[in-house]
Amino acid sequence: MSEVGPVRRAGDAALLVETGEAAVSHRLDAAIRAAAIPGVVDVVPGERTVLVTADPAACDLDRLAARLPELALPEHAADLAAPVEIPTVYDGADLDEVAGLTGLSRDEVVALHSGATYTVAYLGFSPGFAYLTGLAPKLHVPRRNSPRTAVPTGSVAIAGPYTAVYPSRSPGGWRLLGRTDLPLWDVTREPPSLLRPGTRVRFVVKEAR
Repeated sequence: MSEVGPVRRAGDAALLVETGEAAVSHRLDAAIRAAAIPGVVDVVPGERTVLVTADPAACDLDRLAARLPELALPEHAADLAAPVEIPTVYDGADLDEVAGLTGLSRDEVVALHSGATYTVAYLGFSPGFAYLTGLAPKLHVPRRNSPRTAVPTGSVAIAGPYTAVYPSRSPGGWRLLGRTDLPLWDVTREPPSLLRPGTRVRFVVKEAR
């Protein structure tokens, strides 16, 4: 029985595959890339779906839709490489507020956040913005009631069950725990995004200078 759900057309040149969970999305992404199917242009895994774009002139979408559920998924999508380490100064504007909401001290918030290993569930919102799962349940706090009009590049933040790093300056309502100087998005790099779905991540405490 296939682990993936229905496959639906998404316009004239794409298919949307339902997976139900991020782990299956990552494994299907890996399987499609490994299969090197002629005509497939890109694969974009989401939290519960995978979008497969193709060149209609080089790929029959109906045949592709029938083939995708038959692909053998690898047991694990991510390789065994060490997690990407993100050096983080924990001096965020919302650190005290998060401590108050969770009933923890500042140090306990930092210890919980930096003590976990996270997995990139999917990318979205802005180029290079990775939604990381694995956040300790005690740190699940809602977004701010009033989003900021500009969140600085490199801000490390949490909202709901996710943590993330703002790869560029942008509006945002996540609660800021700290900051990093590590570039998450660089157009001169290939690929530009440091993180991709399935990548493991750790935040490493860095002292402010």
